[in-house]
Amino acid sequence: MSEIENSQRVEAAIDTTAGLSIAGSLPYNIAIAVFGFLAAAGVAFGLHAMLVGQEHVYGVTREIPWGLLISTYVFFVVTSTGLCLVSSIGHVFGNQAFMPIAKRSVFLAIATIISGFLVIAFEIANPWRMAIYNVISPNLTSNIWWMGTLYGAYLFFMLIEFALLQLNRHKLAGIMGLMGVVAGIAAHSNLGAVFGLLHAREFWYGPYMPIYFIASAMMSGCAAILFFTYAAYKANGWQMSEDMKKSLSATGKLGILLISVILFFTSWKTIAGIAGDPPGKAEAMAALLKGEFAFNFWTGEILLGMVIPLIMILVTGAKNMKAMFLAGAMSMVGIFIMRYDLVVVGQIVPHLHEMNITDFGHYFSYSPSLHEWMVTIGGLSLCAMLFLMGERFFKGHVSESH
Repeated sequence: MSEIENSQRVEAAIDTTAGLSIAGSLPYNIAIAVFGFLAAAGVAFGLHAMLVGQEHVYGVTREIPWGLLISTYVFFVVTSTGLCLVSSIGHVFGNQAFMPIAKRSVFLAIATIISGFLVIAFEIANPWRMAIYNVISPNLTSNIWWMGTLYGAYLFFMLIEFALLQLNRHKLAGIMGLMGVVAGIAAHSNLGAVFGLLHAREFWYGPYMPIYFIASAMMSGCAAILFFTYAAYKANGWQMSEDMKKSLSATGKLGILLISVILFFTSWKTIAGIAGDPPGKAEAMAALLKGEFAFNFWTGEILLGMVIPLIMILVTGAKNMKAMFLAGAMSMVGIFIMRYDLVVVGQIVPHLHEMNITDFGHYFSYSPSLHEWMVTIGGLSLCAMLFLMGERFFKGHVSESH
């Protein structure tokens, strides 16, 4: 065995004394069926919206054209990129502590990006046109065109990487993983630019947005790894190996750093939004800090998304697996709310508000419709179904050599 292959033997044999895998049990099959049904229901609501016209069943308006579906898409692609970046620390860049989480993380990166594509397909009136004209009529000056192209390349590299990992072709998988990292960073920073380069939306505008998106993606990836890995071991009925515990501990510690970074970003974003009472941005920040979205911000983004998970991981020294699972779950809920607030709050201030034109009221209003909620539930359910099916078909993503 070569030195490289030997260095990749970081997942010890799993202690199965708690029983054989329950991935084929009746409750497991029922869970897959339930999530499959909800995913199909989401698709049905999305198709109905296409048939009758999205303007009739979605809560978005001309004033607020981006709603829950856009924020859900952002949540999925952010999580996918984060999973790719965190897992690459191990099997791409050679850090042994992160090796055991690699296969499952790569699979989850694929599952989340596919779920994101499902949601965005029903947000776009004619999604097939995007696929066609992306190729035959590219607009190189459009951030949206680059987003579709780069995320398509990212998915391609991740699929090839996962296939190579299954074949134990780790050197080639590492090359594809590196390509996926490059494509993912490019795609995700470009997604940040979609928001950050919009001069007309003061709440979003700024050069820090692409950097913020990359940092928050890695935070999302850490949360997803903590949540899904613990859930996977419970679903399979396995005891967690010491190598996997050490890997999750390393992921938790990385999560502490990234949460701290995002808290830093959030603090300065808030200060910049209120200092000097900047037109447009100050009104949006007021809605976030003490207005309609204050509960979302303080309870969802700050407490659930960052502060409580940070405290839980610090107090337990990143060694209590159940505590880190709960921290990951809370963080993912908070991050979902964070994406929703980012998208919606950036649009609620009328463009001409600073000119004292008040015909539109102080703020625009938006509430997601039933169709939007069902498509969102469908995307989340598809992700959960793919996760459970992946655990079954790929035998828990365990490999002696990885």
